[in-house]
Amino acid sequence: MTTTEPSYLENQSHRKGLASWIFSTDHKRIGVLYLISILIFFSVGVLIGVVMRLKMLWPGTHLYSAAAYNAFFTVHGVIQIFLFIIPGIPAAFGNFILPLQIGAKDVAFPRLNLLSWWVYVIGALLALTALFSGNGPPDTGWSFYVPYSLRTNTNVTLAVFAAFILGFSSILTGLNFITTIHRMRCPGMSWFRMPLFTWSLYATAWIQILATPILAVTLIMVMAERILNLGLFDPGRGGDPLLYQHLFWIYSHPAVYIMILPAMGVVSDVIPAFCRKNIYGYKAIAFSSLAIAFVGYLVWAHHMFTSGMSNTARMVFSLLTFLVAIPSGVKVFNWIATMYKASIKIEPPMLFAMTFLFLFAIGGLTGLLNGALATDINVHETYYVVGHFHYTMFGGTGMGFFAALLYWFPKMTGKMYNKRTIVVAWAHIFVGFNLLYFTMMIMGWLGMPRRYYSYPPQYHTYHVVATVGSWILATGVFMFLGAFLVALKKGTKVAANPWDATTLEWKTASPPPTENFQTIPTVTGGPYEFKDGHPA
Repeated sequence: MTTTEPSYLENQSHRKGLASWIFSTDHKRIGVLYLISILIFFSVGVLIGVVMRLKMLWPGTHLYSAAAYNAFFTVHGVIQIFLFIIPGIPAAFGNFILPLQIGAKDVAFPRLNLLSWWVYVIGALLALTALFSGNGPPDTGWSFYVPYSLRTNTNVTLAVFAAFILGFSSILTGLNFITTIHRMRCPGMSWFRMPLFTWSLYATAWIQILATPILAVTLIMVMAERILNLGLFDPGRGGDPLLYQHLFWIYSHPAVYIMILPAMGVVSDVIPAFCRKNIYGYKAIAFSSLAIAFVGYLVWAHHMFTSGMSNTARMVFSLLTFLVAIPSGVKVFNWIATMYKASIKIEPPMLFAMTFLFLFAIGGLTGLLNGALATDINVHETYYVVGHFHYTMFGGTGMGFFAALLYWFPKMTGKMYNKRTIVVAWAHIFVGFNLLYFTMMIMGWLGMPRRYYSYPPQYHTYHVVATVGSWILATGVFMFLGAFLVALKKGTKVAANPWDATTLEWKTASPPPTENFQTIPTVTGGPYEFKDGHPA
């Protein structure tokens, strides 16, 4: 499809330069602003992770102090969780792609959408300020566990306030997406004609709206206790530290699905596009997204099996943890069934989608050991949990984010990246990732505690292997990101639909015009319809 209407990349307002972007209410420009911001913070988080691994090359005290190590892993966790993983796919690709996929001109509340990005930037700046003010960066870990987060002299209050502000960005995005999906679908776009990426954003948005306020209240209570000495969580003042754990994980476990559901949606769109066939079990995948969102609210206490709850509560939460694996399994089996006997075309987005399948399967299966009471007692607070968490979040959400960037970059810019460079970067990422995090799980199974800045000599070889893996992984990540910077300058121009995909965003120009479509489309079929390996 061609269009004479100017694209969103061209200035459409009286403002010029940077102002035409940071004050724009165009959902596509806001998505790009989020993408740039998120990638910058992600890069910083990767570098901090490498610095942490350097410390673990040898046991003992060297390079920097234990306090500095605590600060590094706190900052690494806050950046990667609150500034990359949680907002990553919904805020960047959801903002850009969602209205295109449902045939809308924009999101329901464009100004609120811009406000959500500004709130994200303000929260990020406050988090950075917390690192360089007061008595130094927070050293509590990204979870801000009490009572230590109440007693430390570091700048925890400002860091907690930054996380509180970032939560509002997430809530505003969720509100916008739900309203847009309910009210702005084009003619013929029924619920079961929506792409599965849109379904995943819909399920995620409900979690953002319902779960994030719980975190906000919890963080306010931490700030109030630090400032006013109220005694809410600190046992020395008559508080209950287990109350903090319950409140924190009531949000943070649903937040795991804020992180992973959009990545599952990306994979659900990428696989049929490169298998050249309709996705197997469309409704099952759509409903499984809603099921994950619902059951995810009920499993928080599996993070607390060693905290002193009753045996009955342990058994109930263990059972619920296993139940939440069922809808995830439905998705995996349907993706594999879609690939069965398909004419698979291995393009870079498909390569990362299959990497998602492999790494997320390892993350999910190893997570079941955390959900089982007997094994959790042994691996709790060890490197096993760190490895499992990264297989799920980085191996899952991170690879889904990379697949989304590869899949929709031509749509966003009208240019194609160097595919050979991406494949080389993928090889580094895959090898480095597994060397780093699988080695961590082995260490944890052998008893290596997490969050320790030193370790007994018997773990030295494992730490060396993991650290070398971190170098390979970081090399692949920066090679991957560099390929897109080069493509922006020198990338070859592409047609509107370089992948021969069938969802609605590929029916308009690349990059899309300001209002997405010359005329509002009318949908007459499902989102993934192929005939003889070509779009129907």
